Amino acid sequence: MTSDLLQLTVLGSATPYPTVDNPCSGYLVSNGGTRVWMDAGTGTLAQLQRHVRLDELDAIWISHLHADHSADLLTAYYGALFADVRLAAPIPLYGPPGIADRLAHFLTNTSTRSPVESAFAVHELHDGHQVRVGALTLTSRAVAHGMPAFAVRIETAGSSLVYSGDTAPCASLTSLAEGCDVLLCEAESAQVPAEETQVHHTPEDSGDTAVAARAARLIVTHVGRFLTPRQAVRRAATRFDGPVDYAAPGATFVIGQATGQRSRHPRTGVGSSAMVPPQYRPETDRYGL
Repeated sequence: MTSDLLQLTVLGSATPYPTVDNPCSGYLVSNGGTRVWMDAGTGTLAQLQRHVRLDELDAIWISHLHADHSADLLTAYYGALFADVRLAAPIPLYGPPGIADRLAHFLTNTSTRSPVESAFAVHELHDGHQVRVGALTLTSRAVAHGMPAFAVRIETAGSSLVYSGDTAPCASLTSLAEGCDVLLCEAESAQVPAEETQVHHTPEDSGDTAVAARAARLIVTHVGRFLTPRQAVRRAATRFDGPVDYAAPGATFVIGQATGQRSRHPRTGVGSSAMVPPQYRPETDRYGL
């Protein structure tokens, strides 16, 4: 059964702000009855509700506190406490050190601190942090983004997914991704000027990281506005000779040997082993059937 396999659904992958058809970074990772919201960039909460309610989440995992990866936690807070959602307990929230105070700073409008912990059971990440969430094991590593930032490896029986978050190429990401089934890797930078400190992957870097980690499949995401998805896929494929896909909004990737790691369209359910998910039109760099 597909629901028993590890699945990655792209809620959004835009940076640094959403487009009309693509929210910022956010993903739903699921396996059986376990559901994890991974990064909560602008616009992703709306898309999350196509698949799961806030009170049906098992956990939220946040890579770092830039707004295009975390801003929708603010509206999720209001949804969890002041609307139609009834939480049996606060939602486990795994994020960088200081995440609770950062949320409270934005949410508090009086002398009384907003009750962030009533909505979220906050657990601060550290290098090597590991937690079991339902059927999934999440292992986090600190990565190189010029601020506290983390990548994560999510595993279940027979399947493994590694998400880079935002980072320059670094040994900790390569080590975390060793032998993974799927590497979901950012490819924001068109190029890195020699005089600037690198804090992102280029598409070529994502291909190099996939090679170094011996990943079975690469999905490029968080593609910057000076690149098209088609360009990012092609450039990554010059370095990595395995399957290369683009994290198109709405795409669901099924991760596991039983399905050959195929992707399927969110409306039709049609599977594809093509280089790019079926709702993305490479000839026009647009989405839709």
